[in-house]
Amino acid sequence: MSLLLNGALILGWGCSLALSLGTNTAQRPLWLLVALILLRTLMQTGLFIVAHDAMHGLLCPKQARWNDAIGALALMLYAALPYGACRKQHHRHHRQPASAHDPDFPHDQSNRPLRWYGQFLSRYLCPRQMLLLVGVWGLLVVVTMSGAKVSAELATSRVLLWATLPLLLSSLQLFVFGTYLPHRVQCHPQRCAHPISLNLPPWLSLLACFHFGYHREHHDNPGLSWYELPRVRTGGQSLALPERLG
Repeated sequence: MSLLLNGALILGWGCSLALSLGTNTAQRPLWLLVALILLRTLMQTGLFIVAHDAMHGLLCPKQARWNDAIGALALMLYAALPYGACRKQHHRHHRQPASAHDPDFPHDQSNRPLRWYGQFLSRYLCPRQMLLLVGVWGLLVVVTMSGAKVSAELATSRVLLWATLPLLLSSLQLFVFGTYLPHRVQCHPQRCAHPISLNLPPWLSLLACFHFGYHREHHDNPGLSWYELPRVRTGGQSLALPERLG
């Protein structure tokens, strides 16, 4: 089940990208363009969710090589990120959450979102990865020019709109719903022992960030895939959530 759903996310990302790059934006209404950008952002986030499940060994539990290969592919497609390094960082986050050793937590224990977001990005991005990502976008420009029969300027604008912008929005989505809102209660001086879960109905939690907002449930049950978290939450199997602060 996990492999099928996560495979569908990768396929959905690829199909949505191909269709978007072939779209003549000048002939589409604004509302449709906004809807497509939001869809592309959700599919982009879905790639990270696939890699996240792989980091916990949930894609192919009995075949570690396949599990890691699919996770590496998803993370490469997401933002040319190195799977091994990201997996190591993520397991540090689970072992020592809200500590000085947590790569997803702010250096200064501050819950100021912009500073936290900047630190969050700096721990995962590096010059080599950024060069590779720009190279991938350049390749997409060439492919778009050839496939859609458009100029370099128009192909570049399409790549920026359908690939670059969704990635930026996706990074914000993952940070806000998967890091900042769940973990901000663990910052000083209002320190809390555990992350909280966002009080969202399952359908909205899915759209918000593939249930990443059910963060307490994830930390309590890291062996569950993203689509299983609503069942744990609504089934009363998770620990009581701490009171929301601020």
